[in-house]
Order: sequence, then structure tokens, then C-alpha cells
Amino acid sequence: MTHHQPNLDTSPKVSDEVRKTTCYMCACRCGINVHMKEGKVAYIEGNRDHPVNQGVLCAKGSAGIMQHNAPSRLRAPMKRVGERGSGEFEEISWDEALAIAKGHLEPIRNEAPEKLAFFTGRDQSQSFTGFWAQAYGTPNFAAHGGFCSVNMAAAGIYTMGGAFWEFGQPDWDLTKMVMIFGVAEDHDSNPIKMGIGRAKKNGAKIIGVNPIRTGYNAVADEWVGITPGTDGLYILSMIHCLMKAGKVDLEYLARFTNASVLVNEDPNSDDRGLFLKDSNGQPQVIDRNTGKLAPWNGQGVDPDLSGTYEKDGITHRPVFHQMADKYLSDKYAPENVAEKTGIPAEKIRAMAAELARVAFDEEITIEREWTDFRGKKHDKMVGRPVSFHSMRGISAHSNGFQTCRALHVLQILLGTVETPGGMRFKPPYPKPATAHPKPHGKVTVGAPLDGPHLGYVHGPEDLLLQDDGTPTRIDKAYSWDNPMSAHGLMHMVISNAHAGVPYKIDTLFMYMANMAWNSSMNTSGVMKMLTDKNEDGSYVIPNIIYSDAYSSEMVAYADLILPDTTYLERHDCISLLDRPICEADAVADAIRWPVVEPDRDVRGFQSVLCELGAMLNMPGFVNEDGSQKYKDYGDYITNHIRRPGVGPLAGFRNEDGSGKGRGDVNPDQLQAYIDNGGFWMEHVPAEAAYFKPFNAAYQDWAVEMGFYDAVQPYIFQLYVEPMRKFQLAAEGVGDRQPPEHLRERIKKTMDPLPIWYAPFEDSHVDVDEYPVHALTQRPMAMYHSWGTQNAWLRQIHGHNPLYVPTKIWEANGFKEGDWAKVESAHGAIVVPVAHQASLNENTIWTWNAIGKRKGAWALDEKAPEATKGFLLNHLIHELLPPKGDGLRWANSDPITGQAAWFDLRVKISKSSVPNEAQPAIPAIKSPVGKGPDKLTWKVGK
Repeated sequence: MTHHQPNLDTSPKVSDEVRKTTCYMCACRCGINVHMKEGKVAYIEGNRDHPVNQGVLCAKGSAGIMQHNAPSRLRAPMKRVGERGSGEFEEISWDEALAIAKGHLEPIRNEAPEKLAFFTGRDQSQSFTGFWAQAYGTPNFAAHGGFCSVNMAAAGIYTMGGAFWEFGQPDWDLTKMVMIFGVAEDHDSNPIKMGIGRAKKNGAKIIGVNPIRTGYNAVADEWVGITPGTDGLYILSMIHCLMKAGKVDLEYLARFTNASVLVNEDPNSDDRGLFLKDSNGQPQVIDRNTGKLAPWNGQGVDPDLSGTYEKDGITHRPVFHQMADKYLSDKYAPENVAEKTGIPAEKIRAMAAELARVAFDEEITIEREWTDFRGKKHDKMVGRPVSFHSMRGISAHSNGFQTCRALHVLQILLGTVETPGGMRFKPPYPKPATAHPKPHGKVTVGAPLDGPHLGYVHGPEDLLLQDDGTPTRIDKAYSWDNPMSAHGLMHMVISNAHAGVPYKIDTLFMYMANMAWNSSMNTSGVMKMLTDKNEDGSYVIPNIIYSDAYSSEMVAYADLILPDTTYLERHDCISLLDRPICEADAVADAIRWPVVEPDRDVRGFQSVLCELGAMLNMPGFVNEDGSQKYKDYGDYITNHIRRPGVGPLAGFRNEDGSGKGRGDVNPDQLQAYIDNGGFWMEHVPAEAAYFKPFNAAYQDWAVEMGFYDAVQPYIFQLYVEPMRKFQLAAEGVGDRQPPEHLRERIKKTMDPLPIWYAPFEDSHVDVDEYPVHALTQRPMAMYHSWGTQNAWLRQIHGHNPLYVPTKIWEANGFKEGDWAKVESAHGAIVVPVAHQASLNENTIWTWNAIGKRKGAWALDEKAPEATKGFLLNHLIHELLPPKGDGLRWANSDPITGQAAWFDLRVKISKSSVPNEAQPAIPAIKSPVGKGPDKLTWKVGK
């Protein structure tokens, strides 16, 4: 009997056309092909030509179609008609919405611009929103970096002119050993997955340092299950071992770092701990050629690590000598850090020895000539094939800035930064702190701020303080509380505004910042602050304007809602002025564009700002005749000039599209990007590929491309002199003095060489009562709160158990299906638990942002995200517990102000099974109704 094969269509029609744009389902910014049928989105795949992902696409990216069609999408502008927090709104027209916004914003701009607090969340247009805030004239602007990763970014910029992720990456193709510290799975996931795959294929060893073994740590060849908050101590102990064994790259240190710069050691001098400088202000080294003083950047100078200099009876020794004094101390010996870190001493020594072996015994040489900034010609590029990568896990602690600096110093001591096989910068980085602007905060009624809000301070003189010494900004950024807060402190805005400290505000204006739920510490407290009233019945925070694309928890707490589009319905600019998508060997930027038109009465937030800016007659947003300068954000992207020849996009400049980096406006620039797949890329010249900060060819190319306007080579700052200036102020030197209650903290924490101190919560709670560390981590299939409404992604992470290590599991007699009560000094939750053996034995954790509030996101009130999902945020507070000194200290890094999410200490016990996770916050009314039980549709035929 003959078997008849079925008649299969092996080439089904997928789409009528493909539109190429940029994904927004996480911060990777991968290239995507959006397949269209009959004008609607049918399918999303990766773009093989895109430099970020080369066609790879994760679950999030593929699920973008469900994000675009989510039932929770806002439909029209709305004004609140019920009490704040109720979720009761009335849809209004855009004319009415903009009139209301103008009615709030115009009077305070003409009377007290600082009374507007404008803060944006995880958007990717901070160059533009900062430009808007500066034109408005308020000093109160920042984005989410202050509660996310400012420690990593600022530590990297101050130390070496760049950090990880958007600033740099391992040399995946040449490295032979990669150590990853605190790397979660949601950020930059496709490039990291691809990089780890390439490295392992080439025989490289991957070591994961993380209290939790999931994701990248699960595929690592070796896992170091460190105690949370002790990464810095572990790193400094390895530095101790390397220095004691003499396994550091002395030539690299002398030539390319300030290890050879001379430091004043006179204990009675007001310049103690500062660099010896010449009349031009240049730090001095001793030249090995002459034995005499010379500027660090002098032509032909060969810096000496060993020489000392005495002047007027004052001894000056190189930074490297200061490092030897500090790190050769037994304080950092492995035996003395093992208990705190949870890592045996022999394992610390073995890891340091392996780093040294790979770095020095497996040296890489590329036969390629290059010339350094002192004019010395090198006939080859020598590399140490050890590389590091790190993210928020080591950053989100109150000791995170110094920990991140310690990691950078470890790389530099091994000579592995910007060398073949090591860590490489992504253009337009490296940029030292001195190449960035300083922060500005001078308010003039009815006029722009005196300069950009965010930047890098170089001493007390750069702090933003009012005449009475109190902070200029509502979040207290760039004050004595947080002197080097390069990204602001978004997590403190609502708390400070509610308290009226340092002053009251009138309007809180936020975009894509879910501060009433997962983006705030002290979630229940913040919700109360947002709804709290004065005795006369008015709200303590008078006006709240909010923009979002979806019906998030924060929507219920606003008075006016400006509905945003989805990422497939608007223009966006992934700019070199902001958060670039470059790779180490190429500079690149990209756009999003409206591949579909909205089917609702919504507008892209950035376009709304263009309209509001014109309505408020803000400089930069109106023409000379007072008419609106940019009709929308796409028009701004095309025509805005930030400085001569430099605009939001670096590609296809000039009228004919020939300009690269610099050039005149090209009216067809956006179309050129669309025709090129949504991105532009230019490769780094081969002779400039490595040693970028010191490489004359790279410096010339960087100026040509517009990264900066003049050649400015620099050396890595192992010793960060601005930090010493703050210490000196705390010691009583200078006219600008910190308040008395902060002196000791500044002296202790702002050491110019990396140090370790215990997380602050450890000294504010009884660690015997709260012996367990509690962390959150982001899953690869989710990116912050908007992912967990996604119909496809919910099937992967529909709820989040609390993962418990074997020791704690067995001590409490937990079994599958059990629930636990978890208590901190601030609050308590009752949640489901699950066993995980691959955990630090004193650490519990859960996925972040899975839990949802009932009524939000158009989810059913009985959805597992709202009944079994939960947040650890209820256990965390933006202020540390009282310590009996009459003060409430911020739960933040004292240097940058980064939120110390991962310092949390708790106790855990078995609990009876409740009906749902506790606390059970009452439901809010959904302004968009409830989504269908099954989200199904068919696009085209």
C-alpha cells in the first residue's frame, strides 16, 4: 500500500514587507526585522546585519509583538476624577491635557523653576529630556541611574574613563579567562550570551562571582558563591596576593596610570595627599631618563615608579608606594577576609595565582605599530588575556562605588584594560571625568539652567549648594550627602519632596518610572507619600504629571496622564550623546521609527515635550518668531545641533549623507537610517583599536568623529585626587566645609584608593536577629515591570517564589509548597518558597518585578502575579533604621547616592499558607479595563 505524503506549504507567506528598527524589550537595543501583514505587525525576528545582536533575538525581543498589542496600553490622555491612588480617571483631549500641563508648569517657571521635579525612568532619551529640563530652568532632573548602576558608571569614569556594558566589554575573541561579577541576565543579554559562547569555543575559562548561580553563572566553568556586599574585600585580597607576589604589570602602571605621580606626604600641609603639580597644574612624575621632575604627559617622558622627591622638607612619593602601604597590609590577607566573604583563603590565593598565570604566562602579541601620546613608538600591541565584566550586583550596595573602583584597579594592575584579550572600551568612550561637564544648578526665573544637570565633580568647589549650605537639588545630589552623584538620586525624590527637605516642590513630572511599585524602596510608604494630604485637604505633593505607555501601578497616583506610544509607534534615538550601542571595534548608533501608526489617541512622550516646550516659550524649542521649532521628536533628531557639526545622530550627516560623526544637518537622515536597517556604524581604524586613551591615532580619530573637540589623552586614575579633596575638607581644610554630622563619614568612605567597609545596614540592624541576606535578580525573559504583563513572557515567569539555600531550607523544615514569613527591620512579607542548592548559604533571593498590584496592567485580580507574585521592596526603606543619633541616614552609597538595594538583612521562618502573598495591597481601578482571558488575533491571511 502506497503511503501518500501530505501536501505541505514549505514557504508560507510570513509578511508583505519587512521594516527594520530597534528593539525596546530591554536595554540591549538589538536590531529587529518587523514583518508586516496588511499594515499590522505579524512577526518579529533579529536583524542579522545589526552590530549588537547579529540576528540573535531572545524571548523578550520575540515577544515584542505581545507588548505592542498589550491590553494594558493607555488609550488617551486622562485626568484624575477620584482620589489619588484610586485609579479613577476621565479621558480628555490632548488640547485639554496640554493646557492642564501648561497651567502647572508655566507659573512655576516664571516664579520658582526649582519647584518642578522632572525625573525619567528607564527611557533611552536622556540627552533629550535633560536638554528639555535645562531649557525649562529647573535643577531637578535625572533618570533612573541613581537607583540602578551609578556606582559602576561613576567608578569607571573616575578611575579609567569608562566602565562595563555601554562603556566597555571583554575582548571576547582573544581573552583566555573571563571573570564576571554580579552580572544579571536581563541587561545586554544577547551580546553577553554571544560573547560567552565565543570565548568558551576558543577555550577561555569563565568564572562567575555571584551569591546566586543562575544564567551566566550557571554556564561558568567555576562559580564563586560570595557573601553579598563583600566583593570589594575579595577583590582587594586578590590585589594583596598579586602585589605580594610581584605579579603586576609595572611597565603598564608606569606609562599609562598615575601610579608614578608624586603625592604630598606632609601631615601638616593643607596639600597633604594631593599631587605635586607644576605651574601649569600638571601632576608631576620623575623621569627615568633624567631623574628629574617632569609632567606626566611630557613628550619623551619615561615615568619612574620607584623614585621619591623632597621639596622644602616635604617628601613626595609615587601613588604606587601608597598602594603598597595599603594593600600589602595583613588586613587584606586571604586568611583575614575568608570568613566575611565566605570564600576559603586557599581559593582566594588560587584565583589570584590563576589570574597572574593567564595574564603573564599567556601573553598575546599583535604585530601592529602604534604611537602613544608621549610620542613613543611601539612596534607591537602586547595584551594580557584576562578580562572582567560586571554590573549591578556589586554596584547596588552602600560600599558599591569603592567596590567597583577596586575591580577596575585589579584590571589595571594586571595590565588588562585596553589591551588585546582584556577589557576594551566602546567608542565614544574612553572619556575621563575631566572630559565630562560638571553639574549645574544655578536657577534663573524664566530662563534656562546655567548648564547641564549631571556631570562629574572634582572637589568641594563643584558641589551644588545653596547660600546656606543646603542642597540645591530636591534629591540632594552633588551635596555633602552624596558628593559624586553623577546620575542623581531618583529614589529619594518623592521622600524628600514629601518631607519638604531641602524645600517643597509644586509639580512632580515623571516618565516611565514605576515609583508606586517596583522602582521604589519602601513601596507602601511611597504610595502613602503620594496620597498624603495637608490639614487643609490639599495634597502634600500638589501636582503629579505622569507619562507611560501602559496602565502601570504609578498611573493611579497621577493627576494628569500623558499616554505614550509603544516602541513600534514612535521615533527614538539611540545616540552617542546618550547611551550608545557601540562595540569595541566600531562606533554605532540607531533609531526607532513608527513602523505602525497608533490605533489610539496617544503620542510619543518626546514629541509631547517638543510641543510643551514651545507652549512654554522655552529656548531651544521655539524659533525667533515664537513658533514651535520641532514639530515632533523625529524633527528634533534630524535638525537639532548640540555643538557645531554634532547632533543626536552621527551617521549620514551633510545634505548628501556623506558625513560621519561630524557634519551639517541632513534633512533625509532618518530615511537613510531606515534604508540601512535602522543603524549606522563606522569601524575604528586598526592602529587605534587598542590602548585608546593613550593611542595618538585613536585620539585623532575621536576628534574627527566628534567624540570630543580636542585631543585629550589621559592616564588611568588609580588614586582619585578629587576624593582626597573631599577628605581634606572633612579634615577642616578649605572654605567649603561639610556639616559636622558628615565629617567622619566623608573621611572614612572617600579614600582616594579603593577600600572596603561593611554595608551600612549591617551597623544599623542587629545582624544576629537578621542574619540572612536578601537579594533580587532579573530574569533573562523579563526587563523591569512592563515585561510581566506580556502574554508570552508570563508563561515563563507567571509568579516568583523566594529561593532558599539548603542550609536555611533544612533548618526551617521547608517542603515543596510551603510559605515563609520574611521580616526586616522595616517590614514583613509572607511568600511561597522554593529550594535552590546553588546559593550562598546565607542568602535568599527572588526575581524582581514579577509581582503586580491588583488592578494594574489590565491583569485579572486573581492573576498569579498578583496573588503569588511579590516584591522584596516592602522590606526595604530609602532610609536606614534609626541608630540613636537622632539622624535618619539615606540607604545609599555615601559617595554617589546609589540606592543600596542589596544591603538588605532579614530573618525567615515557616508560615501557614495564606490565601495570597502578603502584604495584599487593595486593588486599584483599571483605567483600561481588564484584558481578555485569552489574547488571540490573526494578522492578514
